[in-house]
Amino acid sequence: MSTLEIKDLHVSIETEQGTKEILKGVSLTIRTGETHAIMGPNGSGKSTLASTIAGHPRYTVTSGTITLDGEDVLAMSVDQRARAGVFLAMQYPVEVPGVTMTNFLRTAKTAIDGEAPKLRTWTKDVKAAMEQLRIDADFAQRNVNEGFSGGEKKRVEILQLELFKPKFAILDETDSGLDVDALKIVSEGVNRAHAEGNMGTLLITHYTRILRYIKPEFVHVFVDGQVVEEGGPELADRLEEEGYDRYAKGAGAATIAADAAVQA
Repeated sequence: MSTLEIKDLHVSIETEQGTKEILKGVSLTIRTGETHAIMGPNGSGKSTLASTIAGHPRYTVTSGTITLDGEDVLAMSVDQRARAGVFLAMQYPVEVPGVTMTNFLRTAKTAIDGEAPKLRTWTKDVKAAMEQLRIDADFAQRNVNEGFSGGEKKRVEILQLELFKPKFAILDETDSGLDVDALKIVSEGVNRAHAEGNMGTLLITHYTRILRYIKPEFVHVFVDGQVVEEGGPELADRLEEEGYDRYAKGAGAATIAADAAVQA
């Protein structure tokens, strides 16, 4: 069993108005085999947490720690974090002109594992994963995310998840922009990766609809850069009925505006 542990994490960014603290003492522990959902209103710091774990250079950790099996994640470069088993499915996947899906996937897998996968086995695995995610075979020869729809980009993120087999997957609003059919396909891919690799999952979302397909054992409510309530699946059900108003009334407007500006 592996453990990703976040302790009293404080994170800031630089804005035109000066330094803004976004995360204000976040503590969270995720173990392989567990699924955690982070829910909260827009601008509450959820995506900042995801980006900080992955190593985005815009975010400055002012105090606190992130460790993976006792190793200091904050001391690792972005590629070292990936090799250690941290995967981020981005909220807004970027296009990579000039790099085909085939080349990208095999190069990334080689970098993560330290050796190239056997070509025959790898080709079979890629084909099977693409079929399960309803990704047309022609996409293998297209440039990464170039001209893809929003739903296609999200399915490609989950394709990477299934092929790279990380210890921990951070899914940053993977459900955004997906219709019902695409949401089910993406969720099935996450569930396969979770079951086959005993993966730990940190699912970031505004809404409960994805939780109908990906069942968390733990739910954390995020407001104003802090975890304000924790519970089981029943907490998500309550949020579906009540929304975030009772939490957001105490939120810091400056922090919410700053984090929303970062995501824009």
